[in-house]
Amino acid sequence: MNYSLGRKSQLDARELLLLDLEVKNRGKDITAAYLLWYFLGIFGGHRFYMGKTGTAVTQLVLSITVIGLIATSIWWIVDAFLTRNWVREHNEVLENQFIDQIMYTRGPSGNYPV
Repeated sequence: MNYSLGRKSQLDARELLLLDLEVKNRGKDITAAYLLWYFLGIFGGHRFYMGKTGTAVTQLVLSITVIGLIATSIWWIVDAFLTRNWVREHNEVLENQFIDQIMYTRGPSGNYPV
């Protein structure tokens, strides 16, 4: 069973709605990530968006030279397959953090042990 799904089953409807709103507001959007990948991916735009600053700067610096541009082009193609997982993983971590916050503010009880 999915770890997050098991924890979500302990939340009531109001808490689930709050969780969904927080993930939508603070999470990463797959469409934005792929638009950045398509238009600015050679310069690491999608990696900056995903918080992968070190590799984004590396892509940006490499794209200045011809040899680096070739390497970055290959990297850009590989990132097409990785971006979806990055967004999903980021949003799952964020979701689990919000579930932790909800459980903490709720406090311990007989029905929902923390």
